[in-house]
Amino acid sequence: MFAVFKTGGKQYKVKSGDILSVEKLVADLGDKVRFNEVLALGGDKPSIGTPLINGACIEAEILNQTKGNKVIHFVKRRRKHSSKRKKGHRQDLTILKVLDIKSDQKINGDSSFEILGKVLKEQKKITTKAKVVSKEPEKRDIKSKENVSSSSSVKKNQTKSASTNQKPKKPVDKKTLENKANKEKLDNKSK
Repeated sequence: MFAVFKTGGKQYKVKSGDILSVEKLVADLGDKVRFNEVLALGGDKPSIGTPLINGACIEAEILNQTKGNKVIHFVKRRRKHSSKRKKGHRQDLTILKVLDIKSDQKINGDSSFEILGKVLKEQKKITTKAKVVSKEPEKRDIKSKENVSSSSSVKKNQTKSASTNQKPKKPVDKKTLENKANKEKLDNKSK
């Protein structure tokens, strides 16, 4: 079943479950609204209103309040007069989801749409089976813990020296030590 309804000076053809954007409606997110200006109903028994169908309405949920794409309005006036104007505009829109199309409702003839309240959403119950896993505590020797802690401290020291960008120290030979000692003696004698 489909319906044609009017809102914001435009006509829309919708089915149950459709999502569409219309001119801005003064309502909050999650509100349920009813459009009373239905022009035509289709399906098994199609009917066309003169201009509206009595008792027909469309119920929808407001999903979002947003703005449309930017439209540029450029005006260039007469020749020999360098007069130009550029304007941009973004239309305020309301995004709706059509919930139901009804043909036999008592409707206020005064308003084009009504706010019915918040949409009640059923909470889904999540049931999970609890898994019972029994773990035995791990048995370790105290000696192995000491070995692990000492090896980890060695690794920490190695990473510290690597992170400071220092050159690793070279092992010193006996000859170089003797040469340094001889140089120091000579320096002391010359003073």
